[in-house]
Amino acid sequence: MRWFVILFCFFVTAAQAQAQERRYSHCIALAEQTPGLSFVHLASFRDPVAQDTVRIRYLDHSAFLLQTEGGLSVVTDYTGYVGNVDFLPDVVTMNHGHSSHWTPVPDPAIPHVLRGWGEYGQGIEHHLDLGELLVRNVSTDIRSGFGVEPKGNSIFIFEVAGLCIGHLGHLHHEPDAAQYAALGRLDVVMAAIDGGLTLDHQTMMRILRRLRSSVVVPMHWFGRGTLDSFLIGLSRDFAIVDEGVHELDVSLRSLPDRPTIVVLQPRFLTEP
Repeated sequence: MRWFVILFCFFVTAAQAQAQERRYSHCIALAEQTPGLSFVHLASFRDPVAQDTVRIRYLDHSAFLLQTEGGLSVVTDYTGYVGNVDFLPDVVTMNHGHSSHWTPVPDPAIPHVLRGWGEYGQGIEHHLDLGELLVRNVSTDIRSGFGVEPKGNSIFIFEVAGLCIGHLGHLHHEPDAAQYAALGRLDVVMAAIDGGLTLDHQTMMRILRRLRSSVVVPMHWFGRGTLDSFLIGLSRDFAIVDEGVHELDVSLRSLPDRPTIVVLQPRFLTEP
């Protein structure tokens, strides 16, 4: 009996130590949404980010630049090019749906390169804790030349400034119950709306209605016709903001009261 008690205490202590080393996701732990006020648009990616705020800039296709108050930067679906500027992000995420979502030769000076796939069918798990920023992923299946590649891509989630920001990537199917649970609350979500290469509009709309994120940013759209068709399809469920801007600053205090689609125009980085 004495040995059993000793072993039990040992495993409890070890589990507690491991829990202290791994920061838990507040996006999964909390389910409510926070009402807010308004969006703030800034002109240059070199400008400082306001307190408790994240800047989101649409670069191209499915690539976004996320910047934090503390100076950290992330580029999603990184292809190796962000514009003709002297700039390297701290973190890049990639998916291999096709070549415009990743690069086989990311700059070795980038501190954290997170691929959304692992060995065939095995998926991959990321849990990168940089203090003010936590990056994690949820593996999803993709279509490929072999049919379907299980866990061949990822939805990446960025937890920063109290916000949960999700990039759905090159999503080829509606998440199942376990994947929805792993995603948790997403205050902001970037969603591919091409209507065919990823998902048809009806399926993507169903996903977004279920997620009910405060802010949806369309990506992976080809021409105004595709975009307008998507906006019309969700116009009863979401407010629409389309001001021709490339970026927005978002915080818990600026989340809209009603779920809102914010259209950003893609633009690579340029010097101010």
